[in-house]
Amino acid sequence: MRITIFGATGSLGGQCLVQALDAGHEVTVLVRSASKLPADSQKRIRVVEGDGLNAVDVERAMGDDTDAILFAIGVDKHSPDDLCTDVTRHILRAMSNSHTRRLVWWGGGSTLVEEDRVTLGAKIVEKFARTFLPLRHNDKEHQYKLLKQHPEVDWIGVRPLQMREGPKRTEYRLGFDAFSGLSVISFADCAHAMVKMLEDDTWLGKAPVIQY
Repeated sequence: MRITIFGATGSLGGQCLVQALDAGHEVTVLVRSASKLPADSQKRIRVVEGDGLNAVDVERAMGDDTDAILFAIGVDKHSPDDLCTDVTRHILRAMSNSHTRRLVWWGGGSTLVEEDRVTLGAKIVEKFARTFLPLRHNDKEHQYKLLKQHPEVDWIGVRPLQMREGPKRTEYRLGFDAFSGLSVISFADCAHAMVKMLEDDTWLGKAPVIQY
């Protein structure tokens, strides 16, 4: 499968890149600077230097032959408001002019969705994120709502609460069951789930929580 990765130089995106290559996919990445990519990976991928907030750069990265998108852009305190949402808007516009239909993304665990079994722990997580992590929480919530407005797109994804460095176990839970603010997942396993979703329709149109 020919895929384009957004956010390939981050902790999650780097894992997505490695695992997508290991799975045999043909990979293009959009990055601000190719120098941030591992040298061994650069030889195996198509690199487009640019900005995900620039619609023209997004279209260049996707081209005419991308089968699917892996969205792994992260958000920190220095990120502009609605970074993920705005990049996603450019991606959706480019998808409407191409044959690309699948978009695999990661959302925020503090974004409660219709299917969630909302517990006291979930409510506490949401309130904490709204209060102390508003940039990330609001962006991920807006991104989810934007995707919901595009039923013509085969979007699918995961919602980690806390991501950390750690080994790839390939054993984790996906679903809408009770979770707490202590739920964690490694970047490697989150990427593992996302790469699998490139070709697995089990959670199509949904974003289950991912946790151990």
